[in-house]
Amino acid sequence: MRRLFISDLHLSPARPELTQLACDFLDSQQGEVEEIYILGDIFNTWLGDDLIPAEFSPFVETLQKLSASGIRLFLMVGNRDFMLGKAFALSVGASLLKDAHELQFGKHAVLLLHGDSLCLDDISYQRYRRVVRNSLLQWCFLKLPARFRQNISDQIIAKSKQKKQHKTAMIMDVNQAEVLRVIEESGIDILIHGHTHRPAIHRVRTSEGHETYRVVLGDWDKHLSYLIADDHALALHDHRLNGGCETLGLT
Repeated sequence: MRRLFISDLHLSPARPELTQLACDFLDSQQGEVEEIYILGDIFNTWLGDDLIPAEFSPFVETLQKLSASGIRLFLMVGNRDFMLGKAFALSVGASLLKDAHELQFGKHAVLLLHGDSLCLDDISYQRYRRVVRNSLLQWCFLKLPARFRQNISDQIIAKSKQKKQHKTAMIMDVNQAEVLRVIEESGIDILIHGHTHRPAIHRVRTSEGHETYRVVLGDWDKHLSYLIADDHALALHDHRLNGGCETLGLT
């Protein structure tokens, strides 16, 4: 089975060219892959499934076309679009995955995450994450009028930008001990995530000497970033990688 993985598109009404880039790329995957996984931060902000900006219509229609063609779509929320829900997924013919979703590449066990749960050194963010993922608070947020939701979202984004100016790159990256804990407790061979915007394939050796891999999906801006995988190999495509692509054979 041939699968496509992408993450961190950060689509915004203010960036129609980015939406078009995503639409064109996904359109090109018809007949090329059987499943598509988008692992969070599809949208730069998401105020609720009942408030979909008109600027996202081409992207929504592209997802609908893909699912109608027989491609299976899977969506995961990220730290930006955590209010995305089942109603949106249903409207485009996709399945909404929980963070930490397992699947198989042949005989290899794989775990999918958005990736923000691995960044334990960013203590203030982890505290914020626990609050905004609270189902009761999310329910209350969705009951607010659109203008109030937008004001709250704008304030959160402004505070986030301000805090990032004072955080080191190391703090905002994954915690290696947490990566190892997740791999060992899950018993997986391959961990795939986005969030950190640092595309790479990392080798991770467990405490028992088992060689595993952490595949980091890149963010989108003016360039594509994606992973193609089947039961025999992985290919991570990103302009920031040496030669634009890094591969991993699966035996």
